[in-house]
Amino acid sequence: MGKEIEALAISRGHSISNTFSSNLPFHSDAEIDADVAIEFSTPKLATKHIQLCIQKGIPIVVGTTGWSDQINNITTEVKKKNGSLLHDSNFSVGVHLFWEISKQFAKIMSNNSSYKPTLTETHHTEKLDQPSGTAITTAEILLKNQNDYKSWELCDVENYKEQILPVVSNRIPDVPGTHEITYRSDIDNISLIHEAKNRKGFALGAVIAAEWLVDKKGTFTMSDIINFTSL
Repeated sequence: MGKEIEALAISRGHSISNTFSSNLPFHSDAEIDADVAIEFSTPKLATKHIQLCIQKGIPIVVGTTGWSDQINNITTEVKKKNGSLLHDSNFSVGVHLFWEISKQFAKIMSNNSSYKPTLTETHHTEKLDQPSGTAITTAEILLKNQNDYKSWELCDVENYKEQILPVVSNRIPDVPGTHEITYRSDIDNISLIHEAKNRKGFALGAVIAAEWLVDKKGTFTMSDIINFTSL
């Protein structure tokens, strides 16, 4: 992701002032001359990086998932320090369109109890959080827009429990990411799939988000800019 983001940022006329990685960690003493930071790391490091950027007055775009339990604390700190944060479980425009269709899909299928839903996500083996943040967001969309299921549950195989939406998570080498909603009945299946061909869509969304965030204050998500004309 770092390489994809760097290449796209440069192609759009930007320059890269600093890069950090496991070999060169981002820390409080790091000297940075930048308009905005883009963060794709690990769940354990994301909140630390956000806090450091807030302290340094640098707007930050975060694509790392798996830290949602800290979002309330982080949002409070952003407001307190008059900082700038844009985070999302997915920066792909296609995924956001997938989510919009998912809302209607769930509403329609809510009236057809003979069909049972399964949400399946497949990512590369380096993806640490499981299920993915995109899968969790998708599951929450399905739950919000139908009446028969109250919560979701991660399972190894398709497993139907009363009022529980099953989420199946797979990890396969060299897979950018696939999310599939399938409603099954005794006579047929109906599916909605988003399949990323590569990581460029995620990288482009992150760079566009960074361009948008530079002069903003507060906490935002991609939904705040998804209808922006540059997309």
